[in-house]
Order: sequence, then structure tokens, then C-alpha cells
Amino acid sequence: MKVSQLGLTVCLGAFLWASVANAYETTARNALLMDFDTGEYLYAKNETEAVPPASMSKLMTVYILMSKIKEGSIKLDDTFSVSENAWRKGGAATGGSTMFLSIGDNVSVENLIKGIVIQSGNDACIVVAENISGTEDDFAILMNKTAKQMGLKNSSFANSTGLPHPDHKMSMEDLAILSRHIIKEFPDLYHYFSEKEFKYNNINQGNRNPLLYSMKGADGLKTGHTEEAGFCLNASAVKDGRRLIEVMSGMKSNKERSEEAERLMSWGFREFNNYKLFKKGQVVAKAKVWYGKQKKVGLTVAEDVIKTIHLSQADNAKANIEFDEPIKAPIKAGQEIGLLKIEIKDSPALTVPLVAAQDVEKVGLWGRFWANVKYFVFGAK
Repeated sequence: MKVSQLGLTVCLGAFLWASVANAYETTARNALLMDFDTGEYLYAKNETEAVPPASMSKLMTVYILMSKIKEGSIKLDDTFSVSENAWRKGGAATGGSTMFLSIGDNVSVENLIKGIVIQSGNDACIVVAENISGTEDDFAILMNKTAKQMGLKNSSFANSTGLPHPDHKMSMEDLAILSRHIIKEFPDLYHYFSEKEFKYNNINQGNRNPLLYSMKGADGLKTGHTEEAGFCLNASAVKDGRRLIEVMSGMKSNKERSEEAERLMSWGFREFNNYKLFKKGQVVAKAKVWYGKQKKVGLTVAEDVIKTIHLSQADNAKANIEFDEPIKAPIKAGQEIGLLKIEIKDSPALTVPLVAAQDVEKVGLWGRFWANVKYFVFGAK
């Protein structure tokens, strides 16, 4: 096994001026701040604990609906009917968040999306659940199946709304992962989350996401509030082309939620950045080849290697390459040869496959004979 260390001074030298930031704390009971591009966690507090998610779990209802739209089985101008059950459980008489639907209404899917993401309508969620799965209980089964497929480890769903139920829980980590999927998979539909108001049934309601009004670049996703969950927020914002996702729960007031959400998001943009450490196709090492028409093969990365780094740790980056040589021909371009490991103090290590930069053909019988002769005479040099 050959192990070599690569210097990253050239890549990161411009950032060595950064000073050490003070440790960050939030009053939120549970919190997670994630970089959208790399998926790395900038801040985490009780992020894997399964807790009541309140209306933030409506994001799974929206995800399933948008998946149906993307695959073509449902269209934005399709209409869903409003049942008495949806009206009784989520309508105006409940005193909860509602779209103010009426029994027997035929509502467009587009309006239902707005009713969920802007108005947080419980009635809209139940209508979606019943029209997709027949009953809300069956829709909850679909929610749990979807969560498992997505790799959500600390989520269980009992309804489409997030209304209190002992079996309805999510972690901040799972909510961040779900948000990332929504943003990535539905770029043509994501704009609904940034709309600040929606009028239905002659009743105008504003989006409850405080960051939409206070932070430039904020464009989603969902608030939540119940007595058990406290004041919650699942938000995303973009600054200078870089997107962050934050999820917070357990705050005591709307004011605290607004202040803590903006403070954490601003901290993340200020204290961290993404750095392209290696470019796609960049040859980072060369390995000896056995029985090849070329003596060496270049080792490269198949995709850009991007790392989220705290400014104070930029000068602590180290990259090691590991591979066994010689590599026996034939070799195909893209064939995995070794590993590139990037380590930064106080940050999770990043491991990336090293692949062959080009094809290397195998020599003929005579060439293999002379290779064996040279090996026995001169050794593996």
C-alpha cells in the first residue's frame, strides 16, 4: 500500500488569515445547520433525536405530491375533492392552520400546494392524502415507506398534517435531508415555498416563515408550532451562490424562533465556506502499471472535490492518497484504483475514490515475458 501526502497550501493559502470563531450556541432544543452542496453539518444539537415535528412534517406530504407531479401521474391543474372528514379534521372550525376549504370543493393541485406550503393548511394535507391513497391512514403508510427509501432513520408518520400523535415524530437531521431532496428533485416546483401570501376562498393568508421577510436569499421551507413541539422552523437561504438548510425546534415564542433562525443562518454564511480542493479530471498521482503498454497510469477524481470548511481551519487541511501498485493491465478509464482522504481538524474526514485517468492496454505475450524477466532481474521497480 502506497500512502502519500498532498499539500493543500496552494489551494487554501488565500484563506489562512481567518481567525478562530467563538463556539456557537442556540436556545433551540434541537437544531441542525447543513450545507446544501456538500451535505456537511455546520452546527448540530440533538439533531438525531426523534421529536414532534409539528407542521414541518407537512414537507413529506408535499414531497410525495411533488413526486407524483414529476412522474406525470398527477398534474398541477388536476382537481382533488374535499371530503367531510378533511373539513372536520382540518377546516376552519378546528381553530388550527387551515386553507378554509369547503365540503365538496374541487381544488386544483396547484392551489393545494400553495395551501400547504404558504398557509400550512391541515385541510389541504388531508385532501391530498385522501385523493392519493384513499385514506389518511393509508397515506401515512406511504409516508413511512418513502421515509425508509430516502434513508430517514429517525422518522415515523401517523398523519399527513403533523398534528400531535405519539407515533408521529422526526429528527432535525431527517428534516434537513428531506428538505435537500425537495430542493434538488423539484427545481420547477420549489418556488412555491418562497411565495409570501396566498388568497383562497376570499381569505388572504401570509407565509409564516420569518426569514422570507428578514433575510435576503431566504426561499423556504416550513414553520411549525404545537404546545409539545414548541416553535419550529425548517428554512433555506442562498448567499453568493451557496445554499444552507437549517432546522430548529423547541423555541418558546415566535420572536425567539425568528431571531434564532436568522442568527444561526447568518453565522453559517459568515463562518464557513466551500472550497474546491480538486477539479474533476485533475491527476493527483501516478501509479506503476504491470503488463501495460504504458509504465504508469494517472489517478484522478471523477467529480470536483468540494469541502465545507470553517474559515479558522482552512490551514489545517491535509490530503493523503492510498493505492496498491503496480496496477495490473488492462486498465479502463474510470476504474477505481485507490482513495483520496482529506482531513481537517474538528471536521469529519472526506474520502473520495481515485480512478484511472485513461485506458491502459495489456501488452502481448512477448511483452509479458520481458516484463517477467525484468522483474526477476531488477525487482519491482
